[in-house]
Amino acid sequence: MTQDLSAVPWPIRTARLTLRPATPDDVDATWAFRQDPAVWEWLTHRVEDREEYAGVFLAEDRLASTLVIELDGEVVGDLMIRIEDPWAQAEVVEEAKRTQAELGWVVAPPYAGRGVGTEAVEAVLEICFAHLGLRRVTALCFADNTASWRLMERVGMRREAYNVRDSLHRDRGWLDGMGYALLAEEWRARR
Repeated sequence: MTQDLSAVPWPIRTARLTLRPATPDDVDATWAFRQDPAVWEWLTHRVEDREEYAGVFLAEDRLASTLVIELDGEVVGDLMIRIEDPWAQAEVVEEAKRTQAELGWVVAPPYAGRGVGTEAVEAVLEICFAHLGLRRVTALCFADNTASWRLMERVGMRREAYNVRDSLHRDRGWLDGMGYALLAEEWRARR
């Protein structure tokens, strides 16, 4: 197995969706929903200017870890797969390299609550475990972001951490944060 997104047989199709690597041509389509206050409420960056957003979106590491979600040919969301190294002791650090990924997602508000996020994240889990051979995926969110943690639970991720006031929100101050994860063997057992 490889841990390189370029080796995945793109595009990946689900019952309703197409997932594919983001390209520079996706700036405007993703900007259309990422500028919505309901979306950036929970995102790491609030970018209110399209040119600034394009600079962030087109950064090499960002573009390389971003997928877009299409429904009937329209971009309705995006996903992040950031492949990373877990913590390891010095003697086994090479064995641990690039064996896990952090996931993230955004669904355009008109498509929220219609199963798009769940279907897309289930496909991303398959990409991570079946195509990339990863051993573990993680995802983080503010505890107040109910839609996000409920999605994590729907796709079988396990809550591993509930941290009290560990996450500083730009408008709400210190909030509780949550961490979820799923192991490859847990994913295979659910299938």
